[in-house]
Amino acid sequence: MNTPAIPGYTLGTSTVARSPLSDEEFALLKQTVLLGEDDVRALRMAGEVLDDQIEAVLDVWYGFVGAHPHLVFYFSGADGKPNMDYLGGVRRRFGQWIRDTCAANYDRAWLDYQYEIGLRHTSAKKGKTDGIASAAQQINLRYLIAFIVPITATIKPFLANKGHSAAEVEAMHTAWFKSITLQITLWSEPYIAPSAF
Repeated sequence: MNTPAIPGYTLGTSTVARSPLSDEEFALLKQTVLLGEDDVRALRMAGEVLDDQIEAVLDVWYGFVGAHPHLVFYFSGADGKPNMDYLGGVRRRFGQWIRDTCAANYDRAWLDYQYEIGLRHTSAKKGKTDGIASAAQQINLRYLIAFIVPITATIKPFLANKGHSAAEVEAMHTAWFKSITLQITLWSEPYIAPSAF
């Protein structure tokens, strides 16, 4: 699944640290968000639906972030102003993340990469993937969690763009919501003491 053409995209490589979460704990977390085989199938369908719409989805998400100074700040350079190289690098990985969300096997390699993504939102790795010294030392956890809503709410119109039935669109949207909730939960792990996570 590795795509070397995207700088900083390291899913499935030896550079990704192992998630501290055990396979058993991961299985329980998947059960807790009700992610099952029907959802994985719905996500595969969503992947087909979204494939040629990814740039349009990113335009909506980047428009949302750009309209909120408290969010665009996290993409700043050392001067506190938006860094276009940083925004561009993240955008390429964000597009791949949409594909990965729909194509994921939810296996150990995927789990480990979620831990890596989480680290990249904290002071441990913020900006390092792109070689950016940002005024924002980390993305505050509250915004990571709150972003579940716009990332989920804005995807539904795109899922409905290819003529699928209302039930199919709802299944894709529900599966997307479960996957996003699972991922943000996993991305939260580096912020929290191991005994609390």
